[in-house]
Amino acid sequence: MKSQFVFAVLLSASPLLCWAQSCEVTVESSDTMRYSMRSISVPKSCETFKVTLKHTGRMPKTAMGHNWVLGKSSEIDAIIKEGQQAGSEHDFLKPDDARIIAKTVLIGGGQAADTTIATSKLKPGESYTFICSYPGHWSMMRGTLKLEA
Repeated sequence: MKSQFVFAVLLSASPLLCWAQSCEVTVESSDTMRYSMRSISVPKSCETFKVTLKHTGRMPKTAMGHNWVLGKSSEIDAIIKEGQQAGSEHDFLKPDDARIIAKTVLIGGGQAADTTIATSKLKPGESYTFICSYPGHWSMMRGTLKLEA
């Protein structure tokens, strides 16, 4: 009887489990200068959203470093340009750049890093772009992020 009760409770909760939205994502990168996904959709129900970047390659960050940087699409080119001037000691990002919504540190093969976005910083309908700020990578390592309406 007890096992039937437990089964009934689990069965009644299953629709909630199916509809639960994830407030985190893992993005993989490799030595081929690619992210594993080109777009990310953030559920509006999330107060925060965690992005974990995993570098599945083998090369060190000095040769094939990757990070994950988020900004408004209209500002991403300026973030990249000014970041290149900041150099490797700042992970090719201008220090304290208020236009950067979220970022991970630069990592090499076999490493991982994460960042958490306060979804209050995102607006439905706004266009956001994520890139890798390592020199030359942003042209191939980029994608879009949106807050679900």
